[in-house]
Amino acid sequence: MHRAAPHDGDSRPGAQRRDRRGAIARGLTLMLMLFAGAPAARAAEPELAAFELIHNDDGLFLSYTVNLELSRSVDDALSKAVPLFFVAEAEVFRNRFYWRDQRVGYAVRRWRIVFQPLTSTYRVTFDGGLSQNYASRAEAFAAISRSARWKIAEAPQIDEGSRHYVEFSFRLDTSQLPRPMQIGIGGQADWALSVQRTQKIN
Repeated sequence: MHRAAPHDGDSRPGAQRRDRRGAIARGLTLMLMLFAGAPAARAAEPELAAFELIHNDDGLFLSYTVNLELSRSVDDALSKAVPLFFVAEAEVFRNRFYWRDQRVGYAVRRWRIVFQPLTSTYRVTFDGGLSQNYASRAEAFAAISRSARWKIAEAPQIDEGSRHYVEFSFRLDTSQLPRPMQIGIGGQADWALSVQRTQKIN
């Protein structure tokens, strides 16, 4: 009877996929061990260095600048080419005395930033898939932490005879991280990077 020659590994596609998944899992586990082993270092809380609302016949516009400093854990993750996701949200509400306030406008912007070791650059991907490379971390974060005349509501959405206000937030979105990392950083305050502001319009 002919016997198949022995071989060192299984070259079937299913086995190769399992090997790849195993390698990814081991890599994420190692990453979590590195983060867990490093002492947590809180960065300064993000703050709004500028915040301005302009309401005119063309609509409601928001200009802002966020001063953002990464904690050691977040900085280490970015240095290891882990993509980070940031979100800016603006909600426009109309005051109502007889019921809960009515949301009349909503706008959101999202960014993905990742370090590229081969070129030592930072790639920022904006909403809609537009991407741009930056030579330094400071330039990359400057691109995502400020906005000028961002339209957050149309003019008809703001009633002249009513009172309105805006709730704004800018935050690191940890829900976009790989699931093992989300579990590993759960409850760690140094990953809770966010800033909020509520401001009246009229």
